[in-house]
Amino acid sequence: MKKTKLGVVTVLLSGFLLSGCAFAIAAVIGGIYTDVKAPVGATSNSGSSKMGMASATSILGWFATGDASIETAARTAGITKISHVDFEAMSVLGLYAKYTVMVYGE
Repeated sequence: MKKTKLGVVTVLLSGFLLSGCAFAIAAVIGGIYTDVKAPVGATSNSGSSKMGMASATSILGWFATGDASIETAARTAGITKISHVDFEAMSVLGLYAKYTVMVYGE
């Protein structure tokens, strides 16, 4: 009886640890494919002649890398006064996902 319980726990734990899904965080998520663009926020600063981007990616939900911070996106374009921030999220079958932040400003 102990071996059976241990076997079931081992199988369930292995299945949990070996399954992985890569999903980009978005307002809506498609189980097969996601490609969404949406706003993050806005400030009272007007003008947006510059646009900077920063991304992070995930593979199988096991490996994630990148810097999708607003600070990094602003720095890539030399933006010091942020007008607004948008994001784009893309995911394919939970195998690959990419999250990109777009910062607009002066």
